[in-house]
Amino acid sequence: FKGAWLSLILQQRGHLVSGISLEPEVGSLYERARIGKFLENDVRCDIRESAKLLSHFKEINPDVVIHLAAQALVRVSYEQPKDTFETNVFGTLNVLNASQEIRDLKAQLIVTTDKVYKNLGTLKRYKESDELGGDDPYSASKAMADILTQSWQKSVSTQPIGIARAGNVIGGGDYSNNRIIPNLIDDISKGLNPSLRHPDSVRPWQNVLDCLNGYISAVNSLIEN
Repeated sequence: FKGAWLSLILQQRGHLVSGISLEPEVGSLYERARIGKFLENDVRCDIRESAKLLSHFKEINPDVVIHLAAQALVRVSYEQPKDTFETNVFGTLNVLNASQEIRDLKAQLIVTTDKVYKNLGTLKRYKESDELGGDDPYSASKAMADILTQSWQKSVSTQPIGIARAGNVIGGGDYSNNRIIPNLIDDISKGLNPSLRHPDSVRPWQNVLDCLNGYISAVNSLIEN
């Protein structure tokens, strides 16, 4: 969802865009918008396969890496905790390591989530300096990836690395399962009474285009500095 939109935005701004991902899901925005035709390289690879990932990175030789790949659904993380930790933690490590081999890389942005913060159960807004944590496998794995990236940036990397902790996004083309806004719209369009999971939960929202423009601004700042 985010990757498809980001690919379109960057391509329309004159950049050469390559993508590495799993097979696209049937009915996804990537498939419906035919994103593959806009890409210089459209690669199928599991980021847990470190050797293959490194080979693809060297072949593409990017100027900038934006790491969006993840097991990104909280409910799935309960059903598949091992895969969630492997993808979100070791997958991120493999991306960082592969990027380190690209000599001319100008910047790298690792996308985590606002769920990396330790949930104190209050309405207080979180700051970037707040303690990280995570009870469910998704939140915990992304907090681990965040700490891993901070350590890599300070101790290993010779290239500028940024971390983006985005909240929930909404926008056209979000066809993933268990998404609140798409599910509500789907219920209403079918004449059903809309249902809201965990109605007492507090959720921040932003449009996907605002989020992605934030990523691009963060990358530009890394390059300029």
